[in-house]
Amino acid sequence: MLTRVAKTTGTIVASRKAATRTSRRTYATGKDVKFGEEARSLMLAGVRKLADAVAVTLGPKGRNVIIESSYGNPKITKDGVTVAKSIEFSNRYMNLGALLIRDVANKANDVAGDGTTTATVLTRAMFEEACKSVAAGCNPEDLRRGMQRATELVVEELKKLSKPIDSKEEIEQVATISANSDKEIGKLIATGMEKVGKEGVITVQDAKGLDNEIEVVEGMKFDQGVLSHFFFTDKKTARCEMEDVHVLLTDKKITNAVSLVPLLEQVIASRKKLLIIAADGVESEALAMLVLNKVRSGLNIVAVKAPGFGDNRKAILQDLAILTGGELVSEELGMKLEDVTLKQLGTAKKITVTQDDTVILGGGGSRSSIEERCDGIREAIKATTSEYEKEKANDRLAKLSGGVAILKVGGASEVEVGEKKDRIVDALNATRAAVLEGIVPGGGVALLYASQALNNLKLDNFDQNHGVTVVKKACEVPCRTIVNNAGLEGALVVAKLVRDGTVNTRRGFNAQSGEFVDMLEAGIIDPTKVVRTALIDASRMASLMATTECMITEEEKKGSTGGADPMAGMGGMGGMGGMGGMGGGMF
Repeated sequence: MLTRVAKTTGTIVASRKAATRTSRRTYATGKDVKFGEEARSLMLAGVRKLADAVAVTLGPKGRNVIIESSYGNPKITKDGVTVAKSIEFSNRYMNLGALLIRDVANKANDVAGDGTTTATVLTRAMFEEACKSVAAGCNPEDLRRGMQRATELVVEELKKLSKPIDSKEEIEQVATISANSDKEIGKLIATGMEKVGKEGVITVQDAKGLDNEIEVVEGMKFDQGVLSHFFFTDKKTARCEMEDVHVLLTDKKITNAVSLVPLLEQVIASRKKLLIIAADGVESEALAMLVLNKVRSGLNIVAVKAPGFGDNRKAILQDLAILTGGELVSEELGMKLEDVTLKQLGTAKKITVTQDDTVILGGGGSRSSIEERCDGIREAIKATTSEYEKEKANDRLAKLSGGVAILKVGGASEVEVGEKKDRIVDALNATRAAVLEGIVPGGGVALLYASQALNNLKLDNFDQNHGVTVVKKACEVPCRTIVNNAGLEGALVVAKLVRDGTVNTRRGFNAQSGEFVDMLEAGIIDPTKVVRTALIDASRMASLMATTECMITEEEKKGSTGGADPMAGMGGMGGMGGMGGMGGGMF
């Protein structure tokens, strides 16, 4: 009987394996391929749906979008790229179109920091027209060449319309427009930029209260605090503050107490105060000796670890040496801690060290040396292609040349703070872009007027000329969308502006008040870099999408058994427990 049970078990196992093989064959996936107009129309459907969702946020009377979150509260935003990133369709072909548009928005955000909504509506407009043209028989490659040539000409015209900005008022206007006409945010950003300079760092953080605040940190600040709480001069506030301080900088870890003794003797003899910044900190007997001298002898000393990692850490230490007018003690140069004198140390008027960060004010370095170092960092930024290295170099440049401004965003709830932070980040990026390349009249009229130069552009054949027409029509869309979002008829406003633009290219439509105004005088302006980047990215992507003749995706799975094991219903036999009723006949 036991033998028969074993055979039965073997049969069941064999059945399970066969069922598994059958199941696997049933659910093997292949590829789905679509061609021509059918493929482009499905892709266009995804583009339209995503662009419609993003377009509602455009202009001073644009609306918010609420995005469901898989965890936590829903997100309310008016940021185009955030809306684009949140959209994904179940239809794979529609989703391909959405992914390509999302890439345009991301690119505009990475390069210019703003203009993502404009880039999205431009791409949709160009791709729609291009799809119609290809369906009517136009050659997509010639169409693409015409679109690219037209884009180049419009960019040239934008540069002619551009005006550099310098004053605080103009910076405030750019920030206000980009923050959805929020004057408070505009003033905060203009104040921060005035305090830290054009190359200074402005960061955005959550405030503890309801109000927005700005905090400006002058001098060099980095994210490394005290190595021991015994170094605190004020136990209540948990910080160490000292004035007229000497600064020791080294690119090695200090563990040997003997190596520090000669320098400490000089410091004690001259009654100086000392800040030690070591690459990997101060540890073991060296740290114990410093703490002992601080507690028992009242030695004015504090030790911190250098910020950053690897090559970036060495570069920051060199920056600190230039800033304080000292030398970096480096073993690579054959220097030893035992031989360091007070003359090789840097100086600072005041230092503040907390548990988390260090601030150095009034470094003893010469202005010319600091400026020379800044020029070197700027050249390094131009030379590198790594975004990570550019970010780190820009951070170093800001700390050396200006300071750090912290915008603290307040609100009654996490959702409100998040929405406000999105607008502030957009405004901040737009302002930086405006400082770099200047401004053009806002409200979409810059593209509208610049595109009028295309009226006289004639290319090699009909299809290329039609590509020019595609770009010209698309350049009307941002202005028309802004007016439509304000509840008015965009086509009528555009027609009137094109007629008036032959006389005055500064004239535009204020969607907030519903009046025709001088856009520059009214402070309705856009950064040239933002408009230029949005147009270039949209044209490149739309013209490339128009050349699509075949789309390949994963074939959708057919929902039948859902992958369930057909033997699952016999689970009662696990461990042979299901055959317990046969016990009397077995033995």
